[in-house]
Amino acid sequence: MARFDGRIATGLLDVTDDPAALDSSGFWAVVADFEGRTTCARFAHVRPASTPPAPGAWRGPARDAWDSSLDRAGYTDGVRRIRERIAAGEVYQANLCRVLSAPLPDPEHGSDVDALTARLAHGNPAPYAGTVRLPAHGVEVATASPELFLERRGGRIRSGPIKGTGRTEADLLEKDYAENVMIVDLVRNDLGRVCATGSVTVPDLCAVEKHPGLVHLVSTVEGDLRADTGWPELMAAAFPPGSVTGAPKSSALRIIRELETAPRGPYCGAVGWVDADRREARLAVGIRTFWIDRDDPAGPRLRFGSGAGITWGSDPEREWDETELKAARLLAIASDPPSGPGR
Repeated sequence: MARFDGRIATGLLDVTDDPAALDSSGFWAVVADFEGRTTCARFAHVRPASTPPAPGAWRGPARDAWDSSLDRAGYTDGVRRIRERIAAGEVYQANLCRVLSAPLPDPEHGSDVDALTARLAHGNPAPYAGTVRLPAHGVEVATASPELFLERRGGRIRSGPIKGTGRTEADLLEKDYAENVMIVDLVRNDLGRVCATGSVTVPDLCAVEKHPGLVHLVSTVEGDLRADTGWPELMAAAFPPGSVTGAPKSSALRIIRELETAPRGPYCGAVGWVDADRREARLAVGIRTFWIDRDDPAGPRLRFGSGAGITWGSDPEREWDETELKAARLLAIASDPPSGPGR
């Protein structure tokens, strides 16, 4: 099943890894891992579902059970190494992320990600929240994403990159605004590869958005897709999202592969839906996103990612603190006993 935008999709028809299927027909749920694995699932039935299931059905990990693919020392060292690459002219900005994980206490009876989505909806409402539950295909994702990757309405495409995070607007630095502008330029170039010449615009630049426990700088980039553009071309041009890679994207991806010690999976990928019949879609950037990994040799684990964009102006300790800020509220909500913000 899948749940997005007040709708629930059931009656699985078929599953494919080919994004060309999204140009065919039907309603599809989509999960694209950061590393490139894409799962597209078509459903037979889509109906309104104004309220998610009761959050009490979820049994989360213990609050003290979470570990991180990069500890504080490893993360801050990574920030310093990225600054060295910036000084050498190799990259202007790169996202450095870590994956947190914890064992599920009752993976057979208390690990329905749709129930986790319900808990997130109560504790951390988000504009692009949703569920994709396909356990037979290795996909169990609950997202509370605040960031729009791609929204399509016919031939019109829109993206809403986020760059810049603080507890309050007063915490935002000049570095945050510069970083946002840099990523907006990258997204403009990405969409420009598949949009009509001259149609790509930036109607909003560095708008401050308030979310539970923090604020973000958000911009909007829009364009008109060329007539020959399908989902394979669009994904090839825009994926992975620029806000969670860096600029230039190719250099940032190389640095990410060198410095990060765990695959990101759905984190920093794309999660959402495509209505091929209506030529409409909404894919979120897979941040503030949990997923269940049932293939871990030690047993099923719940995973969650957190990261920060690193520029020349980055302070390693402050960047670590940003990853903590982004993770704290969500981990508290997903853990047992559930609680408010903090870890």
